[in-house]
Amino acid sequence: MPRAVWNGAVIAEADGEAVRLVEGTVYFPPDCVDHTFLRASRTRTISPANGVANYYDVVVEGEVNADAAWCHAAPKAVAAEIAGFVAFWKG
Repeated sequence: MPRAVWNGAVIAEADGEAVRLVEGTVYFPPDCVDHTFLRASRTRTISPANGVANYYDVVVEGEVNADAAWCHAAPKAVAAEIAGFVAFWKG
Protein backbone atom coordinates (compact mmCIF):
# COMPACT_ATOMS: atom_id res chain seq x y z
CA MET A 1 0.00 0.00 0.00
CA PRO A 2 1.63 3.28 -1.10
CA ARG A 3 2.11 5.87 1.65
CA ALA A 4 3.49 9.38 1.89
CA VAL A 5 5.05 9.99 5.31
CA TRP A 6 6.96 13.00 6.61
CA ASN A 7 8.19 13.63 10.16
CA GLY A 8 6.29 10.55 11.30
CA ALA A 9 2.91 11.74 10.01
CA VAL A 10 1.04 9.79 7.34
CA ILE A 11 0.13 12.43 4.78
CA ALA A 12 -1.40 10.05 2.21
CA GLU A 13 -2.18 6.35 1.95
CA ALA A 14 -4.07 4.41 -0.70
CA ASP A 15 -4.58 0.97 -2.18
CA GLY A 16 -2.25 0.23 -5.06
CA GLU A 17 -5.12 0.29 -7.56
CA ALA A 18 -6.21 3.77 -6.43
CA VAL A 19 -2.92 5.57 -7.08
CA ARG A 20 -1.64 6.61 -10.49
CA LEU A 21 1.99 6.10 -11.48
CA VAL A 22 3.25 8.65 -14.01
CA GLU A 23 6.90 8.73 -15.04
CA GLY A 24 7.91 7.11 -11.75
CA THR A 25 5.86 9.48 -9.59
CA VAL A 26 3.02 8.19 -7.40
CA TYR A 27 -0.12 10.35 -7.47
CA PHE A 28 -2.63 9.84 -4.64
CA PRO A 29 -6.38 10.36 -5.06
CA PRO A 30 -7.50 13.51 -3.23
CA ASP A 31 -9.69 11.58 -0.79
CA CYS A 32 -6.66 9.52 0.31
CA VAL A 33 -4.67 12.63 1.31
CA ASP A 34 -4.89 14.23 4.76
CA HIS A 35 -5.21 17.82 3.59
CA THR A 36 -4.78 19.14 7.12
CA PHE A 37 -1.02 18.70 6.55
CA LEU A 38 -1.03 20.72 3.30
CA ARG A 39 -0.71 24.49 3.01
CA ALA A 40 -1.03 26.18 -0.38
CA SER A 41 2.22 27.56 -1.79
CA ARG A 42 2.69 30.29 -4.37
CA THR A 43 4.87 27.98 -6.47
CA ARG A 44 3.62 26.94 -9.89
CA THR A 45 5.45 24.99 -12.57
CA ILE A 46 4.57 23.92 -16.09
CA SER A 47 5.29 20.40 -17.25
CA PRO A 48 5.33 19.85 -21.02
CA ALA A 49 3.57 16.52 -20.44
CA ASN A 50 1.12 17.34 -17.64
CA GLY A 51 0.50 21.09 -17.64
CA VAL A 52 0.42 23.49 -14.68
CA ALA A 53 1.22 22.13 -11.22
CA ASN A 54 0.16 23.93 -8.03
CA TYR A 55 2.40 23.26 -5.04
CA TYR A 56 1.78 22.80 -1.32
CA ASP A 57 3.99 22.96 1.73
CA VAL A 58 3.75 19.92 3.98
CA VAL A 59 3.42 21.08 7.60
CA VAL A 60 3.76 18.66 10.51
CA GLU A 61 3.90 19.90 14.10
CA GLY A 62 5.04 23.34 12.99
CA GLU A 63 7.86 22.05 10.75
CA VAL A 64 7.55 22.97 7.08
CA ASN A 65 8.68 20.98 4.05
CA ALA A 66 8.32 23.70 1.41
CA ASP A 67 6.78 22.77 -1.94
CA ALA A 68 6.85 19.08 -1.06
CA ALA A 69 3.49 18.25 -2.68
CA TRP A 70 1.84 19.20 -5.93
CA CYS A 71 -1.34 18.72 -7.88
CA HIS A 72 -2.43 19.21 -11.48
CA ALA A 73 -5.98 20.54 -11.08
CA ALA A 74 -6.53 20.80 -14.84
CA PRO A 75 -3.82 18.74 -16.57
CA LYS A 76 -3.39 18.38 -20.29
CA ALA A 77 -5.74 15.85 -21.91
CA VAL A 78 -3.00 13.21 -22.08
CA ALA A 79 -2.66 13.37 -18.27
CA ALA A 80 -6.38 13.59 -17.42
CA GLU A 81 -6.12 10.53 -15.15
CA ILE A 82 -4.18 12.57 -12.55
CA ALA A 83 -6.54 15.55 -12.37
CA GLY A 84 -6.80 16.52 -8.70
CA PHE A 85 -4.40 13.77 -7.56
CA VAL A 86 -1.54 14.75 -5.23
CA ALA A 87 2.13 13.76 -5.52
CA PHE A 88 4.98 14.19 -3.03
CA TRP A 89 8.75 14.59 -3.00
CA LYS A 90 11.53 16.02 -0.79
CA GLY A 91 11.56 13.48 1.97
